[in-house]
Amino acid sequence: MFLVAGEALIDLVPRPSGPAEEGPLAPLVPCPGGGPYNTAVALGRLGEEVAFCSRLSTDGFGTALLAGLRTAGVDVTLVQRGPEPTTLAVATLTAQGSAGYSFYAQGTADRLFSVPRTLPEGVRAICFGTCSLVLEPGASAYEELLRQQSRAGVFTLLDPNIRAGLIPDPAAYRARFLDWLPYVDLLKLSEEDAAWLGDDVAGWAAAGPAAVVVTRGGEGLHVTTRKGEEFSVPGVPVEVVDTIGAGDTVNAALLHRLAALGPLRDDAVAALGGEGWRDVLGFAARAAALTCSRAGAQPPYARELGLD
Repeated sequence: MFLVAGEALIDLVPRPSGPAEEGPLAPLVPCPGGGPYNTAVALGRLGEEVAFCSRLSTDGFGTALLAGLRTAGVDVTLVQRGPEPTTLAVATLTAQGSAGYSFYAQGTADRLFSVPRTLPEGVRAICFGTCSLVLEPGASAYEELLRQQSRAGVFTLLDPNIRAGLIPDPAAYRARFLDWLPYVDLLKLSEEDAAWLGDDVAGWAAAGPAAVVVTRGGEGLHVTTRKGEEFSVPGVPVEVVDTIGAGDTVNAALLHRLAALGPLRDDAVAALGGEGWRDVLGFAARAAALTCSRAGAQPPYARELGLD
């Protein structure tokens, strides 16, 4: 089983229906979102056994988020509930489909996450990232879970997915990020995230992760291994509707393909080699392209990637 730990929220995404509604007054459509949520849904659509570990509101949005997980085949046993409202993220899209976000997260349900007493049997890997590692008091609980599961030998993936507007002290966050690396087996981040964090990919790989994968939008994906090897694949040409959820799809695709090639262990990933990495990165690029070809975070199903 894969486990994804982190926030679920509602993205309010502009969806103009005609020229008169384009621009800043375009209607906002609520869509399920949050990096960890999207990753869990993507894993479920790929046919993986996956559970989501988070805290959702009992409001209408929280109930809709829970239903979306169940529809994707995600185990929700570890989902905590509370009466606080659901976090909202207002998205703005560039002409190229890239998204920026403004968050409404004060006093929301996902911030009050606590570490579960027990996890399901047979967890092979656990994925963390995005707002859940920023917003306290939940951030400290997720950090505790990361360290706990790493020490227990569970394969860990970290996607910082930086939302700079939520980080009041960038220097403190960057220091905290470096403290996480000894507990991370696979670090995945966008080139924008890498630049914000200091652009030290080789140093991050040496600090703990078996590999660091950097997404480069239409230019494809690049990996740097702990041994200093580097491999790349080009992007898959596609007509981009928006990029929402593309990075989260990459998280799921990396875990899915790595698990298909061998045991999900730090040493196995470190020894993968060029042929293996090009296979893994190529699969992730195809999955992300499909997500970019449609509106909102809509990761592909297994059949769309020829897995049935």
